[in-house]
Amino acid sequence: MPSSAKTSLTLDPTTTDRVEKLASSRHRSPQVLMREAIEQYVEREEMRDAFHQQGRDAWNEYQATGLHLTGEEADQWLARLEADEDIDVPQCHN
Repeated sequence: MPSSAKTSLTLDPTTTDRVEKLASSRHRSPQVLMREAIEQYVEREEMRDAFHQQGRDAWNEYQATGLHLTGEEADQWLARLEADEDIDVPQCHN
């Protein structure tokens, strides 16, 4: 399996010019700049997908068990964490 694959992009002339100017100001090639941009985008979108999946999983667990914290309980816990207290995660309840 190759360590990398070539991909072709077609950009409008304005975007091409912007990429070239930015690459020049950063002393990088346009290809390096675009590769970094794509890698950052993919990483960000993967993290967003994982965050949404965690939310769906938490909702499904709540629906199955009914276990939860009230908003006030969560706020109190977070305030104590912010105050640098060494405190355990509160127990969820029905």
